[in-house]
Amino acid sequence: MEILEHAFMQRALLAALLVGVTAPAVGIHLVQRRQALMGDGIGHVAMTGVGLGFLMSANPVWVAGLVSIVGAVLMELIRMYGRTHGDIALALLFYGGMAGGLLLTSLSPDGSTANLVGYLFGSLATVSPQDVVAICVLAAFVLAVSLGLRRQLFAVSQDEEFARVTGLPVRALNLLVAVTAAVTVTVAMRVVGLLLVSALMVVPVAAAQQLTRSFRATFAVAVLIGTAVSVAGTVTTYYQDVPPGATIVLLAIAVFVAFAVLAAPLARRRARAAEAAGAHDGARPSPGTADDVRV
Repeated sequence: MEILEHAFMQRALLAALLVGVTAPAVGIHLVQRRQALMGDGIGHVAMTGVGLGFLMSANPVWVAGLVSIVGAVLMELIRMYGRTHGDIALALLFYGGMAGGLLLTSLSPDGSTANLVGYLFGSLATVSPQDVVAICVLAAFVLAVSLGLRRQLFAVSQDEEFARVTGLPVRALNLLVAVTAAVTVTVAMRVVGLLLVSALMVVPVAAAQQLTRSFRATFAVAVLIGTAVSVAGTVTTYYQDVPPGATIVLLAIAVFVAFAVLAAPLARRRARAAEAAGAHDGARPSPGTADDVRV
């Protein structure tokens, strides 16, 4: 294929594939916790990391990753303890992150914010081999946490009080979710962009929820959707010369709309089947587990 003859597109497709897998894998926990916009806030904070990377002549991906982790931990601590003025503190953190990124970028050696645009909205042509290495390492961490601790993270995201009673380290797991979300934002920023990454973390999960009834199925379908739209958006960008982040997000929204249209008759069919089964034997559904509870 012509698209695979170019080294920059090989890197872009690999990055898009990893982003498509990792973003929904973390996003499903944020959706359950009703923190769908957390990725957007982390993206604002990551701008400071990108600007700091430019200023230090270091790889912005690694620097943004470290700054994002610090910002995500602060957000989670504010959520835990800042009940009275937590929203104001979060607003200051978000806006301060954006302003800090612009200021530090302007103070960088080239004195221009042009390079920042690629991180804000995604830029496939500028994904370097060093970026690919960073993305692969960070994506491996995200997948290890999301898959290895999926039952514990599900329990905490579903009901913190119940998880605490069962002996799970709720605070540590909450902080781990925040850190994983920060790393995911860093993974996705070169493909989708910091200002749009939250959509790829949330929309595939919301789309999957239209048709699935269990956590396991929602997780699998969301990852498939994220992977499909990321790769499709990247290919579309190559042939049509359109922004990658916007294309990927719009494709994800189109999938959501399509699934929502399909979900209505499917829900009615399920309701009729449930009524028929209940009238037949009066059976009641079981409570379920992390693999079959609806998210």
